[in-house]
Formats: sequence, C-alpha cells, structure tokens
Amino acid sequence: MNPSTAQANVIVDELIRNTVSHVVLCPGSRNAPLSFALYAAAAAGKLSLHVRIDERGAAFLALGIAARTGRPAAVVCTSGTAAANFHPAVLEADRAGVPLVVLTADRPPELRAAGANQVVDQQRLYGGAVRYFDELAVAERRQGQNAYWRSQVCRAWNAAYGEWRSGPVHLNIPFREPLVPEGGRTSEWYEPLEGRSGGARWTELPDFGALPAFVVPSARQGLVLACDAGVRAASEWAEQHGWPVVSETGGLGLGGATAIGSGAWLLAVEEFIAAHKPEQVLCIGRPTVFRQVQNLLSDPEVEVLLVRPDSDWPAPAHNVRQVGQWFDEPTKPADPEWLARWRQADIAAGTAVRHALELEPWPSGLRLAQELVTALPPDALLIVGSSNPTRDVALAGGIRPDILVHRNRGVAGIDGTVSTAMGAATVHRGHSYALIGDLTFLHDANGLLTGAEQRPDLTVVVVNDDGGGIFALLEQGAPEHADSFERVFGTAHGADLGALCAGYGVPHTVAGTLAEFRAALRPAPGLRVVEVRVDRSGHRDLHARLRSAVRDAVADSP
Repeated sequence: MNPSTAQANVIVDELIRNTVSHVVLCPGSRNAPLSFALYAAAAAGKLSLHVRIDERGAAFLALGIAARTGRPAAVVCTSGTAAANFHPAVLEADRAGVPLVVLTADRPPELRAAGANQVVDQQRLYGGAVRYFDELAVAERRQGQNAYWRSQVCRAWNAAYGEWRSGPVHLNIPFREPLVPEGGRTSEWYEPLEGRSGGARWTELPDFGALPAFVVPSARQGLVLACDAGVRAASEWAEQHGWPVVSETGGLGLGGATAIGSGAWLLAVEEFIAAHKPEQVLCIGRPTVFRQVQNLLSDPEVEVLLVRPDSDWPAPAHNVRQVGQWFDEPTKPADPEWLARWRQADIAAGTAVRHALELEPWPSGLRLAQELVTALPPDALLIVGSSNPTRDVALAGGIRPDILVHRNRGVAGIDGTVSTAMGAATVHRGHSYALIGDLTFLHDANGLLTGAEQRPDLTVVVVNDDGGGIFALLEQGAPEHADSFERVFGTAHGADLGALCAGYGVPHTVAGTLAEFRAALRPAPGLRVVEVRVDRSGHRDLHARLRSAVRDAVADSP
C-alpha cells in the first residue's frame, strides 16, 4: 500500500467514526486517494457519497446537508482554484454556525516550490472564517502515521461541531504520487491502520450542547426578536412572561399567543414604535433582513439582551448589555396591557395586509409567498432565498408552525442557494420547497446537476422578475434615479429558464395564473422548477400601498 492510499483510507475511516455520514466529492487528480477511499466506504454502506462537478455548488450542497442534520458534513476537492471555489460556502458556514469539514488536496512542498501545475497557496486559504486549520504532513512509510492522522481528524471534527460555536474547519492534505491504489499490495504497511475497537473515535471529545450561561431580562415591557435559531423556545418563554415575539420569518412560524405575525410591518411604523417602544429587546440569533429591526437595536433608549453562542454578536449600536446562550425569568412581573396592545396592533396590521393583497392583481412576490406558505404540506421543508423572497415570506404573514425553514443568512448572499436546497432536501424526510429569485437561480443553475444520483423531492419556485427586483425597494430605486437604475441595478437578463431546465433534464412549469400556481405546488416526487413571472416595475408602489394600509390600520386600532 502506498502512503497516499494509506493516509486517505485512515482519514475517511476516522471521519466516519466521528459521525460524518455525508461527504460531497468533486472529481480531480490530486484528491484521487480520497476519492478511492470514499467510493469504497460508500460501497460498503458506511457513508452517503454525493459527487458534483462544480466546487462552489458542492460546498453549498454540503452546507445544506449539515444545516438540516445539525451534524458536520465534509466536502472534498483537488488543488488549485477548486479549493478557492469553496470559499463562499465557507464564509456562509462561518457566519451561520454550520459545521462543515473542508478537505482540500494539495501538491507536496517540493512541487509547489517547482511551480507545478494547478498550484495556489492553500495555507490558511479561508483566513479567519474557519474554526481550525491544519496542513497534514505528507504521508511517509514509517511508524506512527496512523495515530497522527486520526488525531488530526478528531481535532478538526471537534472544532467544527464546536465547544462554543459550530462552524467550518479546513484540513489541507498534500499527496505525493502514486495517487491510486497499487494492485496486489493492499495490506502492506509498516503498522496496523485500524482505529479504536468498537468503532470508537481515536480521541473522545464531549458532544457539546448548550452551556449554562444566562441572559436575565429585567423590564416589564420588552420584545423578543427571534431569528432562525430557538424560535419555539422563545415563544414558550415569552408566553409565560407576556412579551410579544417578532420573527424575521414571520410570527406565524412561532405559534402561541405571543406571536406577532405583522411584526416587520409594525416596526416600520414610526408612530406605533414611538408609543410602544420596548424597554428591552431580547434578540435570539443574528438579525439580517430588515432595516427597521436594525434601527430598533440601534436605539440608545432600548437595552439589548442577546442570545447567541459565539463572540461575533450583532451590535448595531454597540449597546449589548449581556450575551448568553439562553435566558432566565425576568426580575419584574409582566405587564398584561403591554402584550395586549401589541396583539391588537398585530391583528389590525395583519388584516390590512391580507385585504390589501387580495385587491392586488396576480402575481406579486408577496402574494406568491403567501400562497406558497399556505399550500405547503405539513412538515415540509422550505428553503428561502436571500433578497426579496425572505422579506416577502415575513411581510406576507410568515411561516406556519408545522413548517421547517432554512435560509442562508450567515452572509446573506445568493451564492449556492440551489445547491443548499438540494443538500437540505436530500436529508429531509418529506417534501421540500425552495423560494428563490431569478438571479439567485441563474447564479447557481449548476446546482440542478446530480449526475447518476437520485434527485431529492424538491420543488424550486422561481420568482422571475427579470433582474434585480430588490433594488427597486431600496434608495437607488427612487424615481430620481430612474435614468441609471435599469442599466446598473435592474440588469434585465431575458434568460429562458425553461430552456435552461430542459438542458439539465429538469421538469419546468410556468404558472401564469393563481390556479396554475396552486396546482403546480401539489406534492410530487423528484426535482422540478415552477416559474412565476412578475413585473418588478410595481414592487416599490406595492410596498408603499401596504405600508400606508398598515399605518392607517394601526392608527385606528384601540
């Protein structure tokens, strides 16, 4: 057995012992030892192997799997630009706290010094975005290698799963030739290459959970801001103590009497917030979507208590009083009128939005998001894209309590969203849906490629407004910037999504009417794309009408 084969076999075996059950592999030459070892492990039923030709999409596929399972997934590539293409997913995994094990093959040092082909500097390639980096020593024919290789895998897994916070780790592995197994010499080596007996890890480490740190609210009139993590526990706590709960995905996903489904609208009504400003905001996770949320957290009159298990906490005004991993009971009794006033305003605002949307012609992004959430089967998984879709879902009423949601909101990019959805859907037991924009879809169309592997049960709903519709809602979308808007922000592309899907062999449907859209959402096996074409020229005026309706409704409520 040659050293590269021995090292790769041991690394794969120790990953399996450390509960890594999904590995995404990209084809290459320098990572051939790992490719052979992974193929053998998958053939033996020890792990699920996913092969992808696009490194960027492969990394996001692994991220989707890890985010859905909550366990580290691994992604493997060859040297050079292949490793650089993992970077966007590593950044997302870092900020979102998703456990990801990145294995990059490399040339040995003597080939790097000689200016060999396909060589880049892979030392700490991802900078501070990884929890742990190590370059393994080049494998040699000598004693002591087995323990060293296994120990380093355990170190990496431990850092990915996280004593303090999960995230990505990077092992760079230089391989010398020969890179393929040598026939007839499969067992020859200088020491036993077995791991611990009973399938145990080489180094046992604690399986970290929540640490006993607490945030202690002390005000009677407070607000809970729940992001993607911990929303159900937040709802239970808030119901006990009379604090309204606003979620970035919409209050319906929280359930309970404290859920404020129209929270994103209410926070944008200056008159309402002036009269109902919370003394404290208990922020769970990292808010990234709405400016009105950032404005509230930046208010010097509002004390911010934060539940986020890492040192990279959001602090728009640098005014966070306490950071912990969960929270205790408040020291003051609840104000019964406080929650009642927020609930009355929520009912008024929600009713106003529903009535206003009913009067709008089909389709719009908000109405589409509302219909999609309503149509989802119980226990479905919904992957929500960045840009307009994540806002549309929240503003149109939010997520039902029986729906699971994933969003790439670590760095909130549109990179790799199709691949993330494919990964999450692959490990979800039930029907999966994704709601994304047209630019997000085009940015990661390669995510539709699965080769010979079975496709997940995933319906990708593409809101096609032919360009950057989100910018129509921002400052650059104001009428005074109309001359430059279309050229540098709107960026119409005119792409034929149906032809693109046909090229990938993926079923595609254009839902031109509401009835067609509802029919297209019925659960069905396999991968499919449902396109809804929307005129983005109406985005800004629609949001203005809805804001006005909410403002009037709240002003008229008791």
